[in-house]
Amino acid sequence: MRAPWALTRSASLTMRVTLLSATVVLISVGLMAASAYFVVYRAMYNEVDRQLESRADGMTALAKSGLLNERPQALATGTVFSTNISLALVRPDGASYLIGEVPFEDAEKAVARSVNAPGQHNQSLRTLANQRVLARKLDDGNTLVLAQSLLQTDRVLKRLAWVLLVVGGGGVAFAALAGTTVSRAGLRPVTRLTRAAERIGKTQDLTPLPVTGNDELARLTESFNTMLRALGESRDQQARLVADAGHELRTPLTSLRTNLELLMASTAPGAPPVPASDMVELRSDVLAQIEELSTLVGDLVDLAREDAPEVVHEEVDMVEVIERSLERVRRRRSDVDFSVDSSPWYVFGEPAGLSRAILNVLDNAAKWSPRGRAIEVSLRQIDLSTAEFTVADAGPGIPPEDRELVFERFYRSTQSRSMPGSGLGLAIVRQVVVKHGGTITASQSHLGGALIRMTLPGHSVPVEPSPVVVRQ
Repeated sequence: MRAPWALTRSASLTMRVTLLSATVVLISVGLMAASAYFVVYRAMYNEVDRQLESRADGMTALAKSGLLNERPQALATGTVFSTNISLALVRPDGASYLIGEVPFEDAEKAVARSVNAPGQHNQSLRTLANQRVLARKLDDGNTLVLAQSLLQTDRVLKRLAWVLLVVGGGGVAFAALAGTTVSRAGLRPVTRLTRAAERIGKTQDLTPLPVTGNDELARLTESFNTMLRALGESRDQQARLVADAGHELRTPLTSLRTNLELLMASTAPGAPPVPASDMVELRSDVLAQIEELSTLVGDLVDLAREDAPEVVHEEVDMVEVIERSLERVRRRRSDVDFSVDSSPWYVFGEPAGLSRAILNVLDNAAKWSPRGRAIEVSLRQIDLSTAEFTVADAGPGIPPEDRELVFERFYRSTQSRSMPGSGLGLAIVRQVVVKHGGTITASQSHLGGALIRMTLPGHSVPVEPSPVVVRQ
């Protein structure tokens, strides 16, 4: 058997709101109805008791004056005249005067046998056989028993109970209806979001939803629209990346295919001989195109890895990263000098991504620097939790209008199109820096070339945190 709360969880939100509102109203109406019934019940019974006490007080006064023994039957009849009260007057000798039906059982017999203390009257008051019965010992030795029927009182109380039940049931039904109506009206934006999500899953249509009002559901719709815009931008970026990658790959692949066909044709039987200088140049072109393709594919792989949902973050020594990157760059450009000024700095991040970013910046500077000129590399702490990494070269620099665009994927300025490269290097750098909470800008250096400035959050001493898998 399933627990009640499990059944509630399986119900729709509208049904839960309806059940909640109906339950709250049911409890409230039930408490109010019970309180009202109890108050009326006590008031009506107190009124019956008051009437009995009033008549008993009158008979007590007559007994005290001695008149009751002189005319007991006449006085008893006058006491209950034109009322629904029955009376029994029991004398000490056992004789009694009865008007109506009066119960006389153990409680009343005990009062009749009792002896009053000075200034007090022994009595009992109870409900018996749908009657309210009062027995009192009088001063003259007689015992007065009064009984009032409760039929009329019970009839009124039953009518009151039915009225409260009908009104309460109507209130609960109205609350359930109102809860259903309000929940459906309030959850209409959620229904629209659900339908929109289903529509997006089927049609890939990312059209934003209309926002009405300024409540929590309106903010939920705005957040959903923000997500749709982010999905649209991501899809556009993905499509642009695929298109740009296809365009960038097409040119070197076409050139490589042409050169390979020439090589194959030159070695075919009966083909005219190709001069040795042309063969050397052709082989050099093939190797250069293969290297260009390798670089482009590697950059695309790096971009895909940076977009991966999970990466391992650990403490990275940036000085060590810079030194390793410089060793690789120096092997490719031994004719360029590097002036390095670095201070200890540790970043909690992804080692491969940070290494790739530093290497790309240094590679870019080495590619544009003239032979024999120095490249200044600096890593210094600028505040308690931030360090600045700068690379200044003496190359042609970056035009002001291109300084923001150079960090876009596949962007290549006019002067760089004659140089080898994929246009992805600085895009990878910015992606890595932003994911690590830093910034990157391009400007002109004092050497006349480009100045790439990166900021990275971290600390100047190692804290050796445990590696953490970070979900992007």
